[in-house]
Amino acid sequence: MDRRKFLAAAPFAAVAGVGPSRDWLLNTLDQQPVPGPRVRLEDVSAVKNMFTTFQRMDIFQGGGSGRLALTEYMTRHVYPLLRRAHNEGVRQALCEAAAEQTYLLGWMAYDNGEQGVAQRYLIQSLRLAEESRNPALGAHVLAGMADQATLLGDPAEGRRLAQAGRQGLSRTASPACLADLWCLEARALALLGDKSAAAQAVARSEQAYERVDLDKESEWAAFIDPAYLHGEHANTFRDLGDAEAAEEHARRSIAHAKAQKRARRGAMSQAALAVSHLQRRDLDSAYAAGVRTLRLTRQVKSSRAVEAVQDLRQRMRPFGRNRLVADFDAQARELVAA
Repeated sequence: MDRRKFLAAAPFAAVAGVGPSRDWLLNTLDQQPVPGPRVRLEDVSAVKNMFTTFQRMDIFQGGGSGRLALTEYMTRHVYPLLRRAHNEGVRQALCEAAAEQTYLLGWMAYDNGEQGVAQRYLIQSLRLAEESRNPALGAHVLAGMADQATLLGDPAEGRRLAQAGRQGLSRTASPACLADLWCLEARALALLGDKSAAAQAVARSEQAYERVDLDKESEWAAFIDPAYLHGEHANTFRDLGDAEAAEEHARRSIAHAKAQKRARRGAMSQAALAVSHLQRRDLDSAYAAGVRTLRLTRQVKSSRAVEAVQDLRQRMRPFGRNRLVADFDAQARELVAA
């Protein structure tokens, strides 16, 4: 906690120190138990219950809202449990719970623009998922790593990570995770310029989601729903220059996000909708969607939503000195400053 300013400045590395960080965690897990009562399944259940609370905080308020609170909880409560005595069944369950929470820490840092910190948490989460022997959870972590790699300008690596996640995931383990992995591969393929493969990946994502049974999915898969998937598909088709398909998916995402009162997802999908209008040279409609993006972004603490606003500013500039462009630019500057 005291070093968070230093850690926030830690750079994202395309080839991270995976070996050293994994070795450090492995050594931690293999150390002799510290004195204290044995960890029970009830202790693990308490950790899982807290995961639900923090995940809802992230979904509805943005990653910058609860990350420091979750860091404190993990540092003072969860990670010390890993060093206490427990039987093998409890150990696997505890590693699984810790992997879920550590992934969420990484995701919150990612959403808050702290990419180096996010990468390190995701690496540790992957190691904990491996220790828990839960391949679906490991695939979920790889999906997060794929998303980050693509966002930071390495779609080839993003695609490889998504493919690795699919290879480790059985067809029935988690259709929601499979839908996410196909969705993220589509995002990467769009940036790589492979229009046919990207459209096919979107179709595979939708087919996988048709098999989702929410009662059988893990709690960590709660965010993988129509609001999220259609929003990401909208970004895929936006990057492919297919304004019609981008608008269709953006509107479907917006409708679901509005029903759930999910401002961050609504903001990002409104931004995708605005871009689809710009691609059709419809500045009036783009401005209206852009204003809605600004309103929703003000409700959350998310650098990704702010970056969507910044992207929209850049895309409006070719329209010149139009009063709508000037007004949106002024409102966006005010938001970014705040």
